Amino acid sequence: MAWGILVVAGFLEIVWSLALKRSDGFTHLWPSVFGITVATVSLLLLTVALKTLPLATAYTVWVGIGAVGVAAVGITRLDEPATPMRLTFIALIVLAVIGLRITDR
Repeated sequence: MAWGILVVAGFLEIVWSLALKRSDGFTHLWPSVFGITVATVSLLLLTVALKTLPLATAYTVWVGIGAVGVAAVGITRLDEPATPMRLTFIALIVLAVIGLRITDR
């Protein structure tokens, strides 16, 4: 159950990051409010997951999901570059998250 909550929290990190991008430095009210609200929910879910998961593993997985998700959206929707080196490092983040999940037993 904690892993599922952590994954949801990670996906919400993607959502709030993109909302804050749309807020344009908090100059647009509704994207700002939405982003802060979703960030709060994401942190609350992370807190719930931390009741049973190790801190280092949970936090790294949470950040990894957010980082890879935001990078993927940036490449696919925001015309950010998809250079071989960038894709390699994104893949390394994915491998690290998988490795932490596998070794957390």
